Amino acid sequence: MTGEADERHAYCRQVETYLQKKNDGHLVRIVGPAFEKVLGWAEKGVPLAVVYRGVDRYFERYYAKGPQRRPVRIEFCEHDVLDVFDEWRRAVGVPIVPGVPGVRKDTLPAHLERVVARLTALRASSSVVSGFSRTTLDATVDEIVRELDAARAAAKGIRGDARAAFLDRLRALDAELVTAARQACDAATLDALGAEADAELAPFRARMPPESYARSRRACVDRLLREREKLPVIAFE
Repeated sequence: MTGEADERHAYCRQVETYLQKKNDGHLVRIVGPAFEKVLGWAEKGVPLAVVYRGVDRYFERYYAKGPQRRPVRIEFCEHDVLDVFDEWRRAVGVPIVPGVPGVRKDTLPAHLERVVARLTALRASSSVVSGFSRTTLDATVDEIVRELDAARAAAKGIRGDARAAFLDRLRALDAELVTAARQACDAATLDALGAEADAELAPFRARMPPESYARSRRACVDRLLREREKLPVIAFE
């Protein structure tokens, strides 16, 4: 077995191990067509962390159905995995991958409602994360929640130039949120996130100019920081 083929098989086994953990220890082997499907993810360059988030997303909906559950097969998670990969690709700016579907979109009012709910839950959280100071971030979250809460009522009927201006404002608020989260991190935490970003982007690095890679790496660090601190995406495209 070549080194590249060996890496792809190891990728499949790691996905299998993660799925087993999510299935409360029940082993559902990834073989046959399922193995080829997961192998395809590896060949497309889908990072393992993205696969895991897609699996998590499926299980979040599955758990919501009640306590009686059967073991989940990896095929059931495919749509969520590819959705998360598309979101990740758009966020970090890596090249388009053929065969990956677009992300389903919510309405603007529904998006704002979910963002406010997540920010409010974040603000109410008293958890302390190593390498992270919540003081600056909490103040930024408070300001954003107040602004979005006031804007929600008018969001449904907003059109034309007013809508475009509001979407620009959402992008600016999103940047403010991520900047506040970066400022709350210590250097060691940002270095660790940078190493994780390098690992995620490794399959695409050879085909990216240095400037593009630097932008994608920063965006990837921001995404990892967002996931680590459970920050919602405020921007709406």
